[in-house]
Amino acid sequence: MYVMLTGVAALWGAATGLLVPRAAYRFSVEPEDTWRDTCPAGHPFSGVARGWLGSTRCAACAAGAAVRPTAQTKTAAVPAPPDERDEAAEIAESADASTREGDGREGDPRTEPVARYAPAVLAPVAGTLGCAALAAATGLRPELAVWLLLAPVAVLLATIDRRVHRLPDRLTLPLAGAAVVLLGGAALLPEHAGSWLSALLGGLALGGFYFLLFLINPNGMGFGDVKLALSLGVALGWYGWAVVFAGGFAGFVLGAVYGFGLVILRRAGRRTGIPFGPFMIAGALLGILFGGLAA
Repeated sequence: MYVMLTGVAALWGAATGLLVPRAAYRFSVEPEDTWRDTCPAGHPFSGVARGWLGSTRCAACAAGAAVRPTAQTKTAAVPAPPDERDEAAEIAESADASTREGDGREGDPRTEPVARYAPAVLAPVAGTLGCAALAAATGLRPELAVWLLLAPVAVLLATIDRRVHRLPDRLTLPLAGAAVVLLGGAALLPEHAGSWLSALLGGLALGGFYFLLFLINPNGMGFGDVKLALSLGVALGWYGWAVVFAGGFAGFVLGAVYGFGLVILRRAGRRTGIPFGPFMIAGALLGILFGGLAA
């Protein structure tokens, strides 16, 4: 039974991970910029969930790739003059060429190759491993459904923060509210292994701690991390104060190890900022696994 449960959870993590790339691409902008509404080739997004779910490449890009001429066709075809080409076609051709050449040059994020914005492997792998581990540690308890529903958003937030050092309010605040509501529902079901009151207090405690760090050093701790700490504290607090401490401490340890490694490799200095959200989420995952196994 547990093997089947773990397998189903792994498939859920992989499936939801495949839907992350487009949302991550659209959210990965600077604070003063609006969310992206076109793909790297300039085509407007549409489809599932108003174009928020799916791969970075849109339907128009996929259709263009499907009818891409072969080498023999290219040699026989005569290219149209530049002044007769549609502007959108030129943008799409440029993006496609840069993807095929793979020159790796840094440029405008809106026109860089699709591969730079499509975590085609990382997001599904992270989702698969994370959900499988949660299922193995939690078992058939009601809170497992909560962890599996929150996991894709956590993967999305980690992806965005890794790219642009930003945790959007549109994701962090609903995530905190969803954690409270969903765990409240799990607390009403039999055989749960946590406490909803402890979860609420854990969210307030961890969020308050990060808020204190933000007040002490605003340049070292972003306010997005404070908002993320609310939802992570709720999840950790479900299993008690020991798990809140363990998960919160693990995030700092993972972040410190990563930063120290960058300094050793001379890829960053002591004052270089790093995205802390992924390490907060990884630490919370370790804490929840510990809490689930202990319960």
